[in-house]
Amino acid sequence: MAGGVLWLAGEQGWANLVWAVGATAVLVPLVVSTARSLLRGDVGVDAIALVAIVWALALGEYLAAAIVALMMSGGAALEVWAAGRARRELQLLVERAPRTAHRYTGDAIEEVDVDELRPGDVVVVRAGEVVPADGVVVGDGAVVDESALTGEPLPVLIARSDRVRSGTANAGDAFDLRVVAAAAESAYASVVRLVEAAQTDRADFTRMADRYAALFLPFTLTVAGLAWLLSGDSVRGLAVMVVATPCPLILAAPIAFVAGLSRAARAGVIVKGAGALERLGGARTVLLDKTGTLTLGQPEVERIVPLGSLTADEALRLAASVDQLSVHVLAESLVHGASRRGLELARPTAVSEEPGLGIEGVVGGHRVEVGSGSWLASRGYTAADEAPSDRDDPGKARVLVGVDGKLEALIVMGDRLRPGADSLAQALRETGVAHLALVSGDHEDVAREVAQAAGIDHVYADRTPEGKLDVVRAARSREELRNVVMVGDGINDAPALALADVGIAMAGKGATISSETADVVITVDDASRIALSLRIGRRSLHIARQSVALGLGLSAGAMGVAALGYLPPVWGALFQEVVDVTVILNALRALHD
Repeated sequence: MAGGVLWLAGEQGWANLVWAVGATAVLVPLVVSTARSLLRGDVGVDAIALVAIVWALALGEYLAAAIVALMMSGGAALEVWAAGRARRELQLLVERAPRTAHRYTGDAIEEVDVDELRPGDVVVVRAGEVVPADGVVVGDGAVVDESALTGEPLPVLIARSDRVRSGTANAGDAFDLRVVAAAAESAYASVVRLVEAAQTDRADFTRMADRYAALFLPFTLTVAGLAWLLSGDSVRGLAVMVVATPCPLILAAPIAFVAGLSRAARAGVIVKGAGALERLGGARTVLLDKTGTLTLGQPEVERIVPLGSLTADEALRLAASVDQLSVHVLAESLVHGASRRGLELARPTAVSEEPGLGIEGVVGGHRVEVGSGSWLASRGYTAADEAPSDRDDPGKARVLVGVDGKLEALIVMGDRLRPGADSLAQALRETGVAHLALVSGDHEDVAREVAQAAGIDHVYADRTPEGKLDVVRAARSREELRNVVMVGDGINDAPALALADVGIAMAGKGATISSETADVVITVDDASRIALSLRIGRRSLHIARQSVALGLGLSAGAMGVAALGYLPPVWGALFQEVVDVTVILNALRALHD
């Protein structure tokens, strides 16, 4: 700008001096960085700009030299800005990780580092604070903002004794929380580790772009040399050097993928790196586990069949009261079912449990027994065998309730589809998935019932973890079916998740992000995010390729025009700056749908 003012004032000599000084200010650190690259055995794409600046200064093209220098420094600043913009959501997740907590110590409250928290500690979460560790609500309840983990903007009401994940924020009054996992083992710590890994991983497409960028220097020198040799005009060679830049290769692809990672994180989908996102973009096959993936993996009370004189609600209240002290997998679901119906549970006494079979206790003076039909029959309930048959509820859990020696109710419990699971198949097919299948350890009839509800045609039932591996291995052996995506709950599906080209673990409410083998972790109870992750992967890959093709096409065309003498160095430098800005802004489109 100073040189331009001097030039307009007619001071050509001073203007050239100012431009030369400005170019030299960039040239010196550029020489150092290029030398370091050469010492590492890396040709270094900055060498093109270095040669262009030196050549321009030697030919007295001081303005061109200054513009190339501005292009280098401005390009670096633009890259930093674009990368920061693309990483914003990822970085916000890391920065909001809780550092301290307010723990009860006797009658006092002390501020401690989150790493000092241990299971059983009780902390107070003040209004607006981030929950420091996974825990359960102590007291009447809490209102939390889960948007950082799930992308859902509306606050969620958490009932007493329900679980709250670390990383969520208190959107209501202060509440007490009993810690159930150390901070380092909590959900948000896992998210932070995933995000930190994601920001260092690189896509194969980006590595390929770097290899092509390294070939750009000899190619450019050859074209510039031929332009000079054939025309006898060294300025033409300089013009070729000025417009030749691998910036679209170096910048566009990484920024597009990082932007895609950030877009996914905003939706509650943590992708472990650009490589995983790129493989998602090329997915042709999706294999879905049933329990914990298409379904929530948490049985709920579906219906209650009265078999005696008690009402359905009273039978459930008595059964849930006893089950408060049970360790059975269905007990917690039974208690939650009663709580959701607003039933007031009593404290049971004289409780005795036979693990896996049933539990008995005294509630309000009544002996209550809850368990399987065979267990109640063994305890003298002669009508237990006359309860409705299992054939009426295939794939459902059945719990019988006996009170004072009389069979009173049958409680039918079943898993239910995750939100978004019913439309998942259609959404996946719209992204370009050619083969979609349900892979489950359940019986054929149960698996097919869920597959039909979700719109899935192919079913692999009765599959052990080893059997699921065989399905993944068979799909990966067929080139037309790759890349293969396996979606599971991240625990017993870990081998299949690791073998697949992309493993996706569902880790919604009440679950921990426990699978280190998954490439993608979905932190919200919404199966539609599976299809969303594929869409983001495809869009990011498409934009990366588009940006590279656009930038290189414009650069190659400009090199030809410059070689023919129709593009002077100054205008060539300005044109190249426009190309760089264009491809970077285009790459940032991956931040949005």
